[in-house]
Amino acid sequence: MAEKENLNIDDVAERLAAAHEYLHIEDSQAELVNLDHKAAQPGFWDDAAAAQEVSKKASNLRDTLNAYDVACGLLDDARAADELADEDEGFAAEVQMCLSRLDSMLDQFEIDSWFADDLDSSDAIVSVNPGQGGLEAQDWTDMLYRMYSRYVEKKGWKLKVLDVVPGEGIGLDRAVFQVEGKNAYGMLRSEHGVHRLVRISPTDIKGRRQTTFASVEVMPVMSDDIEVNLNPNDVRVDVYRSSGPGGQCVNTTDSAVRLTHIPTGIVVTCQNEKSQLMNKESAFKVLRGRLYELERQKRDAELDAIRGEKQENGFGSQIRNYVLYPYQLVKDLRSGVETSNVDAVLDGDIDEFVVGYHRWRVSQ
Repeated sequence: MAEKENLNIDDVAERLAAAHEYLHIEDSQAELVNLDHKAAQPGFWDDAAAAQEVSKKASNLRDTLNAYDVACGLLDDARAADELADEDEGFAAEVQMCLSRLDSMLDQFEIDSWFADDLDSSDAIVSVNPGQGGLEAQDWTDMLYRMYSRYVEKKGWKLKVLDVVPGEGIGLDRAVFQVEGKNAYGMLRSEHGVHRLVRISPTDIKGRRQTTFASVEVMPVMSDDIEVNLNPNDVRVDVYRSSGPGGQCVNTTDSAVRLTHIPTGIVVTCQNEKSQLMNKESAFKVLRGRLYELERQKRDAELDAIRGEKQENGFGSQIRNYVLYPYQLVKDLRSGVETSNVDAVLDGDIDEFVVGYHRWRVSQ
């Protein structure tokens, strides 16, 4: 993004004052004091899962408050330098440097403010599955998995593999992974839907153009205090031997787990943990997330019917085109964000699309 020029102190100060309001700084400070008090209580870590939730929330609040303090310091520095700019022109450059850094921080504050839903701050479970296109779709699934892995790495987030299954011959038959990071679920909701690839087929000896599809599903990692209608008696649990390439890390026992939710027909598998118990726990996390997402989609569909909205943005519809031939273009069909730098996108440079989608969403 091009750097803004000739930033005005009063304009930036006004944006910072607005950020103080929409970030709820006083409320956040009071909440952090309360969370720190809880963490200091004897027996806090007796319930490890609940303690981790409190610690994560406190860490996010602390990061936001620290960033806001830094922003206030930059504004003070800009004002101090501005008072000296008439005597020394070098201070004028320092004013713009401080305002430029502050302006970038305010842009990030604005983005963070979009994720106000209780689950937006949750970690995310992402599933990538091949659609139409045969072996090409499996290769496309592998490409998307790599794209998201690189994106997670660039963001400084963490990726935990839950279920990655090689395809027949090339690519992947599916990839399921958990992403841990600030507003991971909120941010990655932009990727939920069908992704379309157009390119010269690498498996066609005649070099013909091929159109391929893969679906991406994004679900929140549900904390235990959020109710999901999941009756254990409705779930069939099957165990089997893990699949995958040979090597010392391959499970040699029947540790892989398959869950079948009988009322909905939802099937979840997990095989990348070392024990059956851990795979079962991870699989239930995925299942709870899918059931929550299913209910959310039903509510959204009911609202769309009431509003009379078009169905082009509904579940399962094509959201983004990745064209490698006869020209190079990646375009999001919802936000209109596009770029010809296809290689950078496939290497994980998708923040423009993620942010662009949410900017479009909040403007609707």
